[in-house]
Amino acid sequence: MASPARVDLDGTPIKAMTICMIGAGGFIGSHLCEKLMAETPHKVLAVDVYNDKIKHLLEPNTLPWADRIQFHRINIKHDSRLEGLIKMADLVLSVLFMQSVAISVMRSMERSDLIAVDCSKRTDTINLAAICTPADYNTRPLDTIYSNFIDALPVVKYCSENNKRLIHFSTCEIYGKTIASFLPKDHPLRQDPDFYVLKEDASPCIFGPIEKQRWSYACAKQLIERLVYAEGAENGLEFTIVRPFNWIGPRMDFIPGVDGPSEGVPRVLACFSNNLLRGEPLKLVDGGISQRTFVYIKDAIEAVMLMIENPARANGQIFNVGNPNNEVTVKQLAEMMTEVYSKVSGEPIIEVPTVDVSSKEFYGEGYDDSDKRIPDMTIINKQLGWNPKTSLWDLLESTLTYQHRTYAEAIKQAIAKPVASS
Repeated sequence: MASPARVDLDGTPIKAMTICMIGAGGFIGSHLCEKLMAETPHKVLAVDVYNDKIKHLLEPNTLPWADRIQFHRINIKHDSRLEGLIKMADLVLSVLFMQSVAISVMRSMERSDLIAVDCSKRTDTINLAAICTPADYNTRPLDTIYSNFIDALPVVKYCSENNKRLIHFSTCEIYGKTIASFLPKDHPLRQDPDFYVLKEDASPCIFGPIEKQRWSYACAKQLIERLVYAEGAENGLEFTIVRPFNWIGPRMDFIPGVDGPSEGVPRVLACFSNNLLRGEPLKLVDGGISQRTFVYIKDAIEAVMLMIENPARANGQIFNVGNPNNEVTVKQLAEMMTEVYSKVSGEPIIEVPTVDVSSKEFYGEGYDDSDKRIPDMTIINKQLGWNPKTSLWDLLESTLTYQHRTYAEAIKQAIAKPVASS
């Protein structure tokens, strides 16, 4: 019996598309590729420098989707083939985190992806490649700015010139600090959601002073957003902008010294995972008082799929994609991860599970931070009917089970290696 035809939210049949996905080998791209292969007839032109996280999808002639995914090893900074792939796509759905100029050196850095998809006869691009770890914003601001703005320009240009729809992945960093953070600590308006909930169409982008180089990433991402929006206003580019709020799950980031540089500093979940795997205290920067929300990658990918397959509802929109119900301080996250890891690993919680470090010690001079990041979900719920489902405990249990299964033995071997004498 034939499976029923896929239809969009308005009941219109969805035609099979060719999607050019740039950054397909990264955390987000790999989960999106899995979803597209398993549940849709769409074809993917997977563009990236490395394919480690999608190797399981690329086995020739052994998988039912073997003819629907092609890997193209391309560094978008240098390769003229990119425009040709965008032209080949029926739709370029762009989930954009730009590929880093240092990808060839830091192989496990999370990248942005560029994806092409078509619901009619147009081409759309998804762009997912970028430097997106706070340690890099602070210590490599030039690379950060070039990666997230300069290197992203050709993608936007090719989409605009070739009449391709673009789904561009930005960041929740775009908002910077909340209005509430500038009020006195005991001010009643600090408790008013209008002063701290982040809205796509109303909240200002507030960054720290220029010498706080941590904001180089947010500024670069804001400017490329403004460019995408301007291309839409002046030249008719069809676009969607996605602002992820801490997407968490298996294959996120790298573990230093195992599948990434030993001197690297990944983002908070991988930092804490690395500490847990090594039996070390989790480092709380400035006491871990910053507040964050976290959403499960599989929930977030459902939102992206709705954007891909509902262009009439997604075009011209900016979407927050997060889970406001999963808000914790970084200290609370550390405590929860410690408890969850003990459950999934069977190992006892260490005697001193956390230790405080200063931001200067951890990130270097010039670090700054935002206080809260709570996404307003009104627009995505209205346009696409999407709401996240997975609790913080459940997403941490899934992720830490993967981290333990994947890395525990490698960490033990790394720790056991004798240190060479100088």
